[in-house]
Amino acid sequence: MVIANNMQLSAEQKYDLITRNLQEVLGEEKIKTILQERDLKIYWGTATTGRPHVAYFVPMSKIADFLRAGAEVTILFADLHAYLDNMKAPWELLALRVQYYEHSIKSMLKSIGVSIDKLKFEKGTNFELSKEYTLDIYRLSSVITEHDAKKAGAEVVKQVDHPLVSGLLYPGLQALDEEYLKVDAQFGGVDQRKIFTFAEKYLPQLGYQKRAHLMNPMVPGLTGSKMSSSEEESKIDLLDSPASVKKKLSKAFCEPGNVDNNGILSFIKHVIFPLLKSDEKFVILRNDENGGDLKFDTYAELEECFRTMKLHPADLKSAVEGYINRLLEPIRKTFEDPVLQKLVEKAYPVAKKQNSTVNDVEITPGHLDIRIGKIVEVSKHPDADSLYVEKIDLGEEKPRTIVSGLVNFVPIDEMKNRTVVVLCNLKPAKMRGIESQGMVLCASVDEPKRVELLEVPQDAVVGEQVFVENYESVKPKEMLNPKKKIWEKLQVDLKTNSDCVAQWQGNNLTTKNGGVFKSKSLKGAPIK
Repeated sequence: MVIANNMQLSAEQKYDLITRNLQEVLGEEKIKTILQERDLKIYWGTATTGRPHVAYFVPMSKIADFLRAGAEVTILFADLHAYLDNMKAPWELLALRVQYYEHSIKSMLKSIGVSIDKLKFEKGTNFELSKEYTLDIYRLSSVITEHDAKKAGAEVVKQVDHPLVSGLLYPGLQALDEEYLKVDAQFGGVDQRKIFTFAEKYLPQLGYQKRAHLMNPMVPGLTGSKMSSSEEESKIDLLDSPASVKKKLSKAFCEPGNVDNNGILSFIKHVIFPLLKSDEKFVILRNDENGGDLKFDTYAELEECFRTMKLHPADLKSAVEGYINRLLEPIRKTFEDPVLQKLVEKAYPVAKKQNSTVNDVEITPGHLDIRIGKIVEVSKHPDADSLYVEKIDLGEEKPRTIVSGLVNFVPIDEMKNRTVVVLCNLKPAKMRGIESQGMVLCASVDEPKRVELLEVPQDAVVGEQVFVENYESVKPKEMLNPKKKIWEKLQVDLKTNSDCVAQWQGNNLTTKNGGVFKSKSLKGAPIK
């Protein structure tokens, strides 16, 4: 795929090219005014943490647009940001990961026909450790409140109960980068909006100008949640083989007729169509018995065809597979270099997990009997103000009695007839005189204490088994021995991710139909 040759464009045409397919633009008039006088200066930064994946083609596609519009573009490898983002990248690996990112991103840009001669590449620590920058960090910290710093990084910085000060510094650094890179605008995902508005508020307080901000929509991953480096099944790695691409796409969430939260369609819209030549169509090859080939001039035509179910998900996936492999093949060839292969191994060493065992049998989520239940009756515990007593239908001969400490968090009216997720093979325990025969699973955080029931997929059936992706059942009906603390050992890795999806070690809790379980709003929250 090759981007079109540059041509003489008007200021209006440049603006349209710069802003197309973006979700939001802050500072539109500022950009238009600059374009009347000269070309725009833009920077895009990426924290050098997890390995780049195919979703990185979304910003690459926009960078191609910026270059077509004559903009001066700087790509920042934000190594210091990566260190400050709690637990994302050890300091000793940062230099190696910066090298990997640089080779990867240059390969991606070449794959889509972007001349890297027109780009500037900068490493954060080249200027962020200077005397002047450090002084500005101190100046900024003297005017920023803890509330604003935490709020600004809420969608980007890893959220934990007791955040490190480093995470609070992160938004300030990203704001100052605009001044030190001498740009007119910063480009990023809409998940960075709070950092962008933070920069607009605080840079002027240091005597620096307010910049414009360009925001891409967030592209869903293959599982329907955000495409993430830390969630293996949600993304296609730049170095994945054609066989791996096929396997991951075959498992991707792509419900017939569903055009919302569809990672396949989003990738087509934000990557494939913008990179097609002016005379090139998006082609889906089909057998004659299935209606023959389909060709689309616009994404809107394709989406409508899928929405009306004239296009089957399998055919859509097959077409996308071909386009993705066209994008990845030049990158794979680049990384056939033994020197780069060694770099990958050093930058992202494979961690050896120490798994717990019981009687020489590895403890996995397959030991847990988790099922879909429906609350058919609920009342307050007669002897405990904070407890509910629920009768829950789990597809058994009669409902189970389960006691839950949810009175202060979920109104009783919301409990009635609610579908819930229940851990069924805990040993029954008496709670204030009433035997509880299981546990309703919830996401919860402390300070302030918040608890949310897990939301159940609409097509889930009462009594249906819930399992963790990639883990088979290991006698889930067998009662857990409390002395072996199997639940306690597994529970520490059971939490919601950044999209509130319930996971165990990055693997989704799911049903046989691929549905996922989510908390309404709690991110990175333990599930118990």
